[in-house]
Amino acid sequence: MDEPTPAVRLDPWSERDAALLRDLNAPELTAHLGGPETGEQLERRHLRYVRMSSGEPSAGRMFRIVLLPEGEPAGGIGFWDRSWDGGTVHETGWTVLPGFQGRGVATAAAREVVARARAAGLRRYLHAFPSVDNPASNAVCRRAGFELLGERDFEYPPGRPMRCNDWRADLGRPQGVSP
Repeated sequence: MDEPTPAVRLDPWSERDAALLRDLNAPELTAHLGGPETGEQLERRHLRYVRMSSGEPSAGRMFRIVLLPEGEPAGGIGFWDRSWDGGTVHETGWTVLPGFQGRGVATAAAREVVARARAAGLRRYLHAFPSVDNPASNAVCRRAGFELLGERDFEYPPGRPMRCNDWRADLGRPQGVSP
């Protein structure tokens, strides 16, 4: 029997989350993403996350995952636009700190980010592209209600080919789009 999913809150990424991003850049947390980024790359990523979370939702959103009721930062998650199969979709990705892994935190956050992307009303689909060699992230997709579309070739970071699973959540019809 599955354990109950913990309660999480997604707070918009802010200036104060630079230290969290450094913690999420650990080798064991970035093994499926090409490894840790340099300090300069992290600074650019952090500034991009802050901009995404303070502008219009069309640019996407990044969030700090907060475990409740403790209020402890447990990781990061977000959604952003990606060109995919001739159209534009939202993509999501997440990282959870080691002390919070295996407790359903990523699944709870993934369900909440689906709700946030759906509420933004901009795209029909939200995709996740975990490496086929990352059983934990693939399990999060399955438990969060994403549909597995199959394996695909992917490049992340740019210049680094990988084999990933293409998972998709249907967000419904975007706002302002007729049937």
